[in-house]
Amino acid sequence: MNYWLVKSEPFKYSWEQFLKDGRTFWDGVRNYQARNNLREMKEGDLVLFYHSNEGKQVVGVAKVVKEFYQDPTTEDPNWVVVDLVPVETLKKPVTLAQIKADEYLQDISLVRQGRLSVMSLKVAEFDRIISLGS
Repeated sequence: MNYWLVKSEPFKYSWEQFLKDGRTFWDGVRNYQARNNLREMKEGDLVLFYHSNEGKQVVGVAKVVKEFYQDPTTEDPNWVVVDLVPVETLKKPVTLAQIKADEYLQDISLVRQGRLSVMSLKVAEFDRIISLGS
């Protein structure tokens, strides 16, 4: 199993809307590194859901339920989506400030490549963020 973090601005697509929808395809990715990460996602992988710009915090956990396919919002074959379902809401959101201050999380892409919207995490990093949100 692999572990990931995806970012969404709450005014565009919030965790609360995701919970209401129950399933979504993760679209709008127009960065090649983020796109390549989508292509690496496998069914069953776990994904942290991060509110960017407003809030700047990890708010929940999702799961990949369908591997990459053509992004239905564009005819450009370069862009793909995956399907996600919500798994659980964190008891306490984990803020970017907490993540930056944590010695175990200094090397994650959220800290090193702030603009990347889809990033991989090591299991220890994923587990650490989950523990901070418990």
